[in-house]
Amino acid sequence: MAKKKVGVIFGGKSAEHEVSLQSAKNIVDAINKDKYEVVLIGIDKQGKWHLNDQSSYLLNEENPKLIQLNQSNEHVAIVPGEEKSQIIHADNKVKLDQLDAVFPIVHGTLGEDGSLQGMLRIANLPFVGPNVLSSALCMDKDIAKRLLKDAGVKVAKGVSFTKNKKDQINYQEIAASLGTPLFIKPANQGSSVGVSKVTNEEEFNKGVAEAFHFDKKIIIEETLKGREVECAVLGNEEPKASKIGEILPHTEFYSYESKYIDEKGAELSIPANLPEETAKEIQKVAIKAFQALQCEGMARVDFFLTEDNEIYVNEINTLPGFTKISMYPKLWEISGVSYPDLINELIELAIKRHEDEASLKSSFWE
Repeated sequence: MAKKKVGVIFGGKSAEHEVSLQSAKNIVDAINKDKYEVVLIGIDKQGKWHLNDQSSYLLNEENPKLIQLNQSNEHVAIVPGEEKSQIIHADNKVKLDQLDAVFPIVHGTLGEDGSLQGMLRIANLPFVGPNVLSSALCMDKDIAKRLLKDAGVKVAKGVSFTKNKKDQINYQEIAASLGTPLFIKPANQGSSVGVSKVTNEEEFNKGVAEAFHFDKKIIIEETLKGREVECAVLGNEEPKASKIGEILPHTEFYSYESKYIDEKGAELSIPANLPEETAKEIQKVAIKAFQALQCEGMARVDFFLTEDNEIYVNEINTLPGFTKISMYPKLWEISGVSYPDLINELIELAIKRHEDEASLKSSFWE
């Protein structure tokens, strides 16, 4: 049986570029080489696409702080409107062999916000992870939380501001309404990029400025006191939830560095020490949130569990990290799905969804 060709697209013009490189490395290392042939496409920080060789696609690959894309001289581009061989060499227009699926592990802006997913959909390529709509919804924390609230899922109280409304942001009013400390976040970033926890007006003003460096819209939220727990979800129409994991950060909050660079920045309690009834309720809410935002393939749902067992969704990550210390693959591993099997299932889900979409009518007169 011939191997399926899987394109792994990674890197990107994002603050999470280096995280994406780590995720790609772990996926490439774990994927079943007897079943899949990997085609590596690295996107540099300027947005150029490089066709990379598996033996040399990363520099400083064992150092999360220094890891870099090894930019090749072979540049590629996607050509929409082709039924097959949609990726070509940019220089000589020679077509690459047909890909059976794409694993777009580009975290952050232009990677998990629906942009890349839309390009792959137009190019008629099956891809791992949620579709265009759910990717965009989950990336925008403001919109996602409005929809979750409408679906009956508890979320933190907060307010949002676009950059043109910056002059209307008043610390005294917001602190009086939401209390302190406050969390300030870019609406469209992940991995705690640009996030600040503030307790006074000076910190607040710095936090607002920092968040606006990363997005045109920010959200300011109340602090929920409780345990930080996470649940991985896998599937299309009938998703399943993993066992629950807990984050025990050693710092003020679960920062970018704690997530991806400092292996001692936080402890991961996997599975979390929870009563069975509570764990089942978190799994139930994870699937409810996953479906409310029309996710498919995969997502990691992050929660706050308060002292009185109230369950609040913090965010839904549609392209969760696949680094050595990432929760998503670890949660499935303790739930009985090995890393190679997880990758295999995600690829199969992508192909199945693509087949289902291809069966839909595209003409009224057919």
